[in-house]
Amino acid sequence: MTSPSAGLLELDITGIAHGGTFIARHEGRVVFVSDAIPGERVRARLLAPSAGSGTPASAAEDKRSFWRAETVEVLDASPHRRPHVWAEADVSRDPADRPGGADLGHIELTHQRTLKRQVLSEALDKFAGPGLDAPEVKAVDDGDGTGWRTRMTLHVDDAGRVGPYAARSHRVIPVASYPLARPVLAAAALDLRDAKFGRIDLVEPADGQVRVIRKVDTGRRPPRGGDKRAAPEIVRERVGGRSFQVDAGGFWQVHSQAAPVLDGALRELLAGRVDPAATHFDLYGGVGLFAATLADLGATDIVTVESSRRATMQARENLEPLDITAVTGRVERYLATLPAGTAAGTVVLDPPRSGAGRAVVDAVHALAPESIAYVACDPVALARDLGTFRGHGWQVSEMRAFDLFPNSHHFEVVALLTR
Repeated sequence: MTSPSAGLLELDITGIAHGGTFIARHEGRVVFVSDAIPGERVRARLLAPSAGSGTPASAAEDKRSFWRAETVEVLDASPHRRPHVWAEADVSRDPADRPGGADLGHIELTHQRTLKRQVLSEALDKFAGPGLDAPEVKAVDDGDGTGWRTRMTLHVDDAGRVGPYAARSHRVIPVASYPLARPVLAAAALDLRDAKFGRIDLVEPADGQVRVIRKVDTGRRPPRGGDKRAAPEIVRERVGGRSFQVDAGGFWQVHSQAAPVLDGALRELLAGRVDPAATHFDLYGGVGLFAATLADLGATDIVTVESSRRATMQARENLEPLDITAVTGRVERYLATLPAGTAAGTVVLDPPRSGAGRAVVDAVHALAPESIAYVACDPVALARDLGTFRGHGWQVSEMRAFDLFPNSHHFEVVALLTR
């Protein structure tokens, strides 16, 4: 066995952790290892505390409860391993030169979904309480898990190099391909020239025309009142027969099929549950996608709450002439202002990756809704919030999971809670 004092360990991979790393143990200590697969034996390079990719650590005086490491060689490969879908991220390259964003791309696609279900199952067992079965993580198309990204962020370093960051680092890695991106988006990314230090967002909305949004980092804040940037371009996205306007750089689902898939899941789960006479709440509502779902299911009185002022404005316009109240504000603060006794019909929750949190869950429970639909992009945050809801007496009637980020560790879950 290679000595840990040299920064290298030979490890047996026993499981997958939330966040796209894998679990091993060395002399009783947990090691989180990238670019591996459960069942493999790998040689991995230890990372120092707070170190970026490729920085070895000495283990002799290290008292941390766990380590992080990067696979540098596969000694005994899993039958589910394949050449990485992104050649630049393959295990054959030095970890410091592997771009981030496709941390499961070395695993067969069907096995990726098995592992994602395992992550969800373990999160539910640990945080949501007993008795919940994780659903199968379903594919949303019959492709190979590439060519789905409609939005992508690249970075420009001080030498003018353009590319993604290296995994777990802020070092720009120039690449010759972007396999997860839609083809026209990838072509636009490879065409970038004359870039200045900062960030570049690329967006392909429903019209198929790529927008390139350059955000130069000058290192200086503009004087108060002196930021004269032009208003963001507004693009249009379509779900079913409805059009949604959204800032080109604003939030919209990244997978080309994500918005219709999630809209369809909510329609099925909430069918027959939306009382036209009740007030319904779309929390973390963005530009109104799920408020529109509620309206199509029969809701006539809808409140949508979103912290972005521009998104709130766009929600109001997207849902015209429907009778909605579009509120700009943080969800927990808005809910705290509601008079005692305020009641809800259906509540849709689509929180950020950190989840809704106890304050929001408690406030939603106080509204005594007939049903709650929770759209989650993080399994651990979802499990914590489901645990809080279950503590209030709610039951999880159904869950559905979708592989909307193939070749990465991310996926989406929609849960229906009833009283």
